[in-house]
Amino acid sequence: MVTVKPDRARLDLGVVTQAQTAAAAGAENAKTLSAVLAELKKTLPAGTEIETVGYSLRPDYRYGPNQKPSITGYTAQNTVRVTIDDMTAISRAIDVGTKYGANAIGGIQFLLKDEEGPRAKALAMAAQRARAEAQAMAGALGLKLGTVLSVEEGGGGGPVPMFRQAMAAQAAEVSTPVEPGTIEVRVSVVLTVALER
Repeated sequence: MVTVKPDRARLDLGVVTQAQTAAAAGAENAKTLSAVLAELKKTLPAGTEIETVGYSLRPDYRYGPNQKPSITGYTAQNTVRVTIDDMTAISRAIDVGTKYGANAIGGIQFLLKDEEGPRAKALAMAAQRARAEAQAMAGALGLKLGTVLSVEEGGGGGPVPMFRQAMAAQAAEVSTPVEPGTIEVRVSVVLTVALER
């Protein structure tokens, strides 16, 4: 296992609006999300990716006993995913989004831009440990390690985020605290070695 600090974050920001008609709900949603997007693009660092990941426009129903459901209005939701490579800008994205109308915020994902370096390091460590353990077992049996017959990667599972995130509501002038924590890159190695006397 190798523990590294994340260098990329992903955050879903959404705008949910309600109105009497589908057109009004959609129009209000478009107006609010346009304001959010304009400010995010102005405020966040260059290279930040913003993409739409969900849109829905659905009727709201009232249900009563022995009655057919009746439509009381419409709800529109549009969600964008913000991918940021600057860990200091995550709270800014949340604060700017909520200030300009985002009212549905999804969980933050902390990621690695490049998993290969930490993964290669973890593989090397796992292979060395496998050999050391094989050496210890062989020594206990009065044998020596011979030729390596095979070495293969076992079930690794990839990077596992290990973090606590704080997203408590704060006063407008206080930025939302976010703690990225660390990511564990786990791998395992299966080593098959011939034993010699």
